[in-house]
Amino acid sequence: MDEGRYIWRKLNNKRRNELLQWRQRQRHPWHSPPHRVSEHFHYHITAACYVHRAHIGLSLERMDAFSHDLLAVSKNDAQEYIVVWCVMPNHYHMLLAMADILGFLGRLGKLHGRTSFHWNGEETTRGRKVWFNAVERALRSERHYWATINYVHHNPVHHGYVKKWDNWPFSSSRDYLEAIGRQKALETWRNYPVLDYGKGWDDPEL
Repeated sequence: MDEGRYIWRKLNNKRRNELLQWRQRQRHPWHSPPHRVSEHFHYHITAACYVHRAHIGLSLERMDAFSHDLLAVSKNDAQEYIVVWCVMPNHYHMLLAMADILGFLGRLGKLHGRTSFHWNGEETTRGRKVWFNAVERALRSERHYWATINYVHHNPVHHGYVKKWDNWPFSSSRDYLEAIGRQKALETWRNYPVLDYGKGWDDPEL
């Protein structure tokens, strides 16, 4: 098992809070509050490291740098924006509005190539396969849209890294809660439950 996937779990509460506060001061972009699914083409993007190894999570610095680079890739034109996002040690999720999904997947492929080259150089593992393919899922309804928002933000809880959404520093959860309010977020969680969302392709043990 890669030690990197356990870095966050090894931190004490003081260190976790310091990291959360530091990232909040950085004001990493969230891009946009939620919109209705009918306004744009919305997609749920999932990408995982090859055989689910925690390449992203080798260090907290790598997690932070990759989160920033991932968000930067989405800045293509005014019609494209990230709704919510979450980076985990061995995979990531994004819900975004994207007219040219194939073009975006191409940009993600280039990001994966750059990070593979850089990380393999850091770890002297040239030729190692780092990424599995990114997969896009078009959102079919408003219910699907809001359940996806809940699923993306709940992912660190689902995988056992934290007990609450906003305790995970590498996601849009804090900005989301600030934007719509905790009461509205709780109502949305109840009205659009995750249920079996992700079953079969997002193993809780990974």
